[in-house]
Amino acid sequence: MVRILIIYDSRTGNTEKMAYSVAEGARKVEGVEVVVKKVDQARIVDLLDADGIIMGSPTYFGQMSAELKSFIDKSVEIHGKLEGKVGAAFTSSGGTATGAETTLLSMLQAMLIHGMIVQGRHDDKHYGVAAVENPEQEDLDYCRELGKRTALLAKRLKGINDGPGRT
Repeated sequence: MVRILIIYDSRTGNTEKMAYSVAEGARKVEGVEVVVKKVDQARIVDLLDADGIIMGSPTYFGQMSAELKSFIDKSVEIHGKLEGKVGAAFTSSGGTATGAETTLLSMLQAMLIHGMIVQGRHDDKHYGVAAVENPEQEDLDYCRELGKRTALLAKRLKGINDGPGRT
């Protein structure tokens, strides 16, 4: 069984809608268990129990929320123990050209520092999914695809390598 953890922060409900669409996509993959947690309910040990970790945050000044950043800062306690796990990110922002890509990159950067594997996308939404305000149907479709792609990669990697950093 592959476990996908979705950790998100949301104040307006927009990022939360995206989180549940990501979960819907991941659940379409056979043999995958999906856990969705708002960041204030997540614990560092949750990261260790997951094969794939997908983080979502609103965009604030081109960065993730302070609550998600604080959670990531606490993950220094397990630095080196997330190596080989799959990571992905999504965000909602207040408009176009308001820092969504830098928000995605800030989450992915933390994952890369942990030694995680991040799958890009060649045709669109290269760094993850970004929606403007209330996500539209197309945004939610991209979220479902992100969840499915992340779950498939985690499943593939777990079947190939159950070495260090894998659960």
